[in-house]
Amino acid sequence: MTALAPAAAGTGVNGVALTVLILLFALVTGMGFWATRWRKADSMESLDEWGLGGRRFGTWVTWFLLGGDLYTAYTFVAVPAAMFALGSVSGFFAVPYTIVLYPIIFIFMSRLWSVSHRHGYVTPADFVKGRYGSRGLSLAVAITGILATMPYIALQLVGIQAVLEVAGVGGSNALAKDLPLFIAFALLAAYTYSSGLRAPAVIAFVKDALIYLVIIVAVIYLPTKVGGWDHVFSAAEAKMAKPSAANPAKPTGAFIPNSQQYWAYATLAFGSALALFMYPHSITATLSSSSRNTIRRNASILPAYSFVLGLLALLGWVAIAAGTKPIGLDGKPNAQLVIPQLFEDMFPSWFAGVAFAAVAIGALVPAAIMSIAAANTFTRNIYRDWIKPDATHAQEAKVGKLVSLLVKAFALVFVLTLDKQNAINFQLLGGIWILQTLPAIVFGLYTRWFHRWALLGGWAVGMVYGTVAAYNVINPTTKGHFGGSLAMIPMLGKMGYIAMTAFVINLVIAVVATLVLRAMKVDGGRDETIRGDYFADAGDPRVEKHLPTDVHLTTGTP
Repeated sequence: MTALAPAAAGTGVNGVALTVLILLFALVTGMGFWATRWRKADSMESLDEWGLGGRRFGTWVTWFLLGGDLYTAYTFVAVPAAMFALGSVSGFFAVPYTIVLYPIIFIFMSRLWSVSHRHGYVTPADFVKGRYGSRGLSLAVAITGILATMPYIALQLVGIQAVLEVAGVGGSNALAKDLPLFIAFALLAAYTYSSGLRAPAVIAFVKDALIYLVIIVAVIYLPTKVGGWDHVFSAAEAKMAKPSAANPAKPTGAFIPNSQQYWAYATLAFGSALALFMYPHSITATLSSSSRNTIRRNASILPAYSFVLGLLALLGWVAIAAGTKPIGLDGKPNAQLVIPQLFEDMFPSWFAGVAFAAVAIGALVPAAIMSIAAANTFTRNIYRDWIKPDATHAQEAKVGKLVSLLVKAFALVFVLTLDKQNAINFQLLGGIWILQTLPAIVFGLYTRWFHRWALLGGWAVGMVYGTVAAYNVINPTTKGHFGGSLAMIPMLGKMGYIAMTAFVINLVIAVVATLVLRAMKVDGGRDETIRGDYFADAGDPRVEKHLPTDVHLTTGTP
């Protein structure tokens, strides 16, 4: 059923839904500003307090924070949109990748937490610098993290724009169309600046409650209105089998991946799983935890979100059965609007407003964490390491706050210049870049065998290959570059995720170059960590000894 509120003639504004959305949006914005008083520290003038919440978050706070961080507008907008437009290969790979992800982080993230806790590391680039004694490799990891975070933040802003557009806010001219992004930027920037990581931690409670409410109601109610799940799957299968509008020789998409698509599906899932916890924002949320075991407990209970993700992805096919027409205010089809449009078409306006708020708030939380993580990275690994080595904690905090504003501004550039019709590629493009930092970070947690210059060389080649390969993917509809994340895998002749191909090239170069450099006895840098650092927990007496000084060390052993 459609339940549009009365609106002024010709405006198409859903008054009730928009009012509910604005009220809930205002509520969480107020909570964002109030968060500076929550678990208040003596001072917010340090990255430990502003950028990591004082490293005091327990199991449940961390669970909500990580859930709010990992399950983003990409989850609520782009995944079902990909299912609606192209089917399972482009959309449903997100479900197995989160299932694969948690055992991986159970194994290695606790080690990263321990060594970071012992030495006061704030970012993954801090760890790389300490482990390999290399500012250059640390800089490469830092720049990659910031670069990969930009399109991810942009995707959150696209999610906010999508729900506002369906609610009737915006227009066909450039100013009206992009105005919601600037409003979201201003609010997000203001409370992130004042409250730091505490803001998204507080808001995540509301965000997750809304998401669970909306998804549970949707998966129970919507199939009954469109003929049941059997009709949903039949309608999706029929649409995916139709000739593609861009290329009539091919089907629209994949209902079930065929043998020619196995590599694409598998590499997208596995590559995304490896990449997700390389992002600075994922590590920031992890390092804010109060103990090593908090990380392991969260790796055990976070799969609850994967269940919700699977249900949400299927809503893209529910929209097919419902005959949803995601048309933007400019009159053009836009698959990214399909879930907001489905909710507006099928629910009463007040509940559609709740759903819109869930998506919008689901964008605010990760966008805040991402901008904080990027700011932490710039401050610690560019500003302090290369510009002002003697920076005080207060100066670091001030720079971090200012950079968090600039990061959001750069993310707006991505939104305004890249193709919003295929928003899922925003995240996948970032994945291509960030996966190239895995050898330096994850392998470094277990072994010092890799040579710092070999890791840097592998990273550089992987970045260049991945970027060029992604640029050469042309969108068949718009004819624009960066039109996808799949390309032929060299020597295999199969389509696969570009990030995985670049990663394999990166790893091969790192291994070969390490063998050569070690044979030539080239200095591999000095490791400031010891074996016991990787098992430290809360209350470790060595932490108190090291925190005042180790955050400024680049070489030496603890």
